[in-house]
Amino acid sequence: MEFRVLGTVGVATEDGAFLPLGPAKRRSLLAMLLLRPNTAVGVDRLTEALWDEEPPTHSRTVLQGHVSRLRALFAEHGAEAYGIELATQGPAYVLRLPETLIDAHRFEELVSLARGQRSPGDAVLMLREALALWQGPALTGTVTSPPLQAAAHTLEELRLASVEALAEAYGKLGEHGRAAAVLRTEAVAHPLREPLSAALMLALSHSGRQSDALDWFHRTRRLLCDELGVDPGPVLAEAYATILRTGTPTGPAKAAELPQLSDPVPDLLPRRPRGFTGRHAELRALDAATAGQYGAIALVTGGAGVGKTALAVHWAHERLSDFPDGRLFADLCGYSDTPARQVTVVLREFLLALGVPVQRIPETEAGMGALYRSLTDDRRMLVVLDNARDSEQVRPLLPGGDHCVTLVTSRDRLGGLVATDAARPVRLDELPAADCTALLAAVIGEERVAAEPAAAARLAALCDGLPLALRVTAARLAARPQWTLAALVGELADEQHRLGLLRVEDTGVAAALRLTVQQLPEQARRMFRALGLHTGSELDRYTAAALAGCTPDQAAAALERLAAAHLVVESGPRGPAHSRTRPDSYTLHDLVRLYARALAPEADPDGLARLLDHYLHTGLVATATAEPGSQPCFVPPPGARRPAAVREFEDRQAALAWYEAERATLRGAVAAAVAASMHDRAWRLVLLQWPLILWRVRDGWVPLLEQALESAELEQELDAQSRTRALLGWVLHEEGRYDEALAQLEKAPDLARRAGDVTSEAIARINLALILVQYGENDRAGDLLGHALTLAGRVGDRSTEMLAHQHLARHFLDARAFGLAMEHSRRGLELGPSPEAIPRRVLLRTSYGEALAGLGHTEEARRQLTVAAREADDHGYEEGAAAAHARLGELPSRVTGGDPGVGRHGREGPTGPTAAAR
Repeated sequence: MEFRVLGTVGVATEDGAFLPLGPAKRRSLLAMLLLRPNTAVGVDRLTEALWDEEPPTHSRTVLQGHVSRLRALFAEHGAEAYGIELATQGPAYVLRLPETLIDAHRFEELVSLARGQRSPGDAVLMLREALALWQGPALTGTVTSPPLQAAAHTLEELRLASVEALAEAYGKLGEHGRAAAVLRTEAVAHPLREPLSAALMLALSHSGRQSDALDWFHRTRRLLCDELGVDPGPVLAEAYATILRTGTPTGPAKAAELPQLSDPVPDLLPRRPRGFTGRHAELRALDAATAGQYGAIALVTGGAGVGKTALAVHWAHERLSDFPDGRLFADLCGYSDTPARQVTVVLREFLLALGVPVQRIPETEAGMGALYRSLTDDRRMLVVLDNARDSEQVRPLLPGGDHCVTLVTSRDRLGGLVATDAARPVRLDELPAADCTALLAAVIGEERVAAEPAAAARLAALCDGLPLALRVTAARLAARPQWTLAALVGELADEQHRLGLLRVEDTGVAAALRLTVQQLPEQARRMFRALGLHTGSELDRYTAAALAGCTPDQAAAALERLAAAHLVVESGPRGPAHSRTRPDSYTLHDLVRLYARALAPEADPDGLARLLDHYLHTGLVATATAEPGSQPCFVPPPGARRPAAVREFEDRQAALAWYEAERATLRGAVAAAVAASMHDRAWRLVLLQWPLILWRVRDGWVPLLEQALESAELEQELDAQSRTRALLGWVLHEEGRYDEALAQLEKAPDLARRAGDVTSEAIARINLALILVQYGENDRAGDLLGHALTLAGRVGDRSTEMLAHQHLARHFLDARAFGLAMEHSRRGLELGPSPEAIPRRVLLRTSYGEALAGLGHTEEARRQLTVAAREADDHGYEEGAAAAHARLGELPSRVTGGDPGVGRHGREGPTGPTAAAR
């Protein structure tokens, strides 16, 4: 077992595997104990190292938890056999172990031994062995805190001193070229460290490169002046003077000069992707992003499985002649089951490909980077950095030359790379339908696709246009030539099994999405899990806040992070009304939605209840905006929680646009409420949609209303049953299903009476009266309307009074009792002066005009009908406008309002459900 602090803090087993230490604080705790092995380290000191700012009140508990986990990890991997023990010693912890197991201890021991050697050759061997223990900056992966930063600085100073000692030993051997090579790497990384630059100057001079030595002095002098505003110190000045005095040495020193590098043309590109199709616009965008730019960086971004790597590699193969000095490629494993690749590992691969001998590769990341940039400085090369996790992983791998082009792919937007390095993004979305079928044909053959074109198009849709999903689908079909495309369509149509079918061996959509999600910060991961509870494919920050139990601002930040990872897509506004109601709308593609649903069991169990309550409260606000004269159709159920914030609606159109946009989602919410036995939410979620039912009455509302009635009956809510039956009866009536409508409406008034809701009873009577006219029971209908008017007046419900007057006016028009019709029309208009009552006012004014015409007052009738038509036209009330214009057209020849059929055509469609749902 080996403990490492010279690089990423870790514990390696005998087979080279690393123990899963977990988060940075646990690594930091281990590092603090390894820096003082076999010595008690106090809890206060450890707390200072683990929390850079004020530690939380429970910091001691957190610390104990990390200690406990480390003990368990050590025990699991047999640490006791190595004499390793993590013990508690009073208010402190001590890590007891042989110090030879710690790389920093072995490093210091080797450096100390080298210092005492008389033979420069032995010193070189020991120092090289010591420096080889370094795998990167000391204490990588730990918390940025003063104690750990100080320790890392001390170790780095010791490393630099060892590099200088190694160069000195090489110099004693006469190998000044090697000394210069060792020093140059560090001098590039630490340009203001004067002793390092002085040693490099002398080594260059002794190896016969006096001009380079003098250039290095002037370079360092300019940096000191520009960065610190000082002149060279005594060490650097003395080295400069020595070089000027001694001139260029000859003899053995020149013989030891470092051999020149070979100049190969590296090509690390993977093979050209098979079956690549389409993407013409994106390829042109890559051409534009890389043309005419010094050190151009193109950034291909898109979701999991959208084909970023295939596009990048295909473009690279198409442009081989543009990069005669070579092509470098590295998969950075930013979204992979394997750990993200370390920069030093990639740089080592690149340097080897560029012809650098193994023994000449610097041992630190800074040194490797400096050499890599110098070697690419004058070349025309392409560097493809695939599958990058973040901008920090990319920056050290950018080449140094202005003639180099870098092509980066990532599932993240990498906004930092765009901001600081002028990367030009090229977004990759789903394949168009034609390209999807072409991709299928490339794998399974054009004949099979041509034989079932409709099934091929449906497969593309079920795969969301994702090349990964399409290739997996094609692979399944290619392995089973007897299958039809239609048969696979049938299987994929089942959402419960779709993600499972889109997997072949270790490749699949779910696996790709999992790798994306696991790289997200915790808040975004929690939001994504919560989205699995959503009952639709589109949502805004208010809905997301309800799902995740946070504020809308926090939800917006999490959604933005998910959008950056291409897990959700900003939908944008959809028309003027929608832009007011959904300014920050996001959409989940079907496959992403199904994967989020698979994670839903890990989400907050209260998320569904919060979602349903969010829609209840938002629906009440939308209803109040769309129908301001109406009373709320329900009060929230006991235990319902008001959201942190509720969306507001600018006007009636905005509210109705919200209903329209959320219709499918609300239907899903009702189903989810029923499945969770939350029937008190289910019937309310249906009834709150009455303003939309009012305008879309023939859009198939019956099943949803029947479910609401079943839920209301299970809850034994008499008033809800009355309202639902009244609304259901009205919808059935409008569909021409009169017997079914009558069966529902006959029960509604008594249910409302038993519930003690006078308004509901009045509305139920109005709706029953409307259908009784179809059966010729005009007298009973008139009695019901009169009773409804009395009930509404008793409780001062002006909206329902207006509604009753409207239908009584129509009732008396049909009976040719024009005087009574005019009276009810006039009284109804007096009750509804507000602009929000436009539909009802239009119909009342139309009835008023008809009554006036029936009484022979043609010109006043024309004036009233003209006003009604104009109001209806101005407010987009098409049915009312048509009725008013029709009556105007009849004025010259018609002196009565006799045709009952025409009269009913002018009845306000919204009338019944408005109050029925209230």
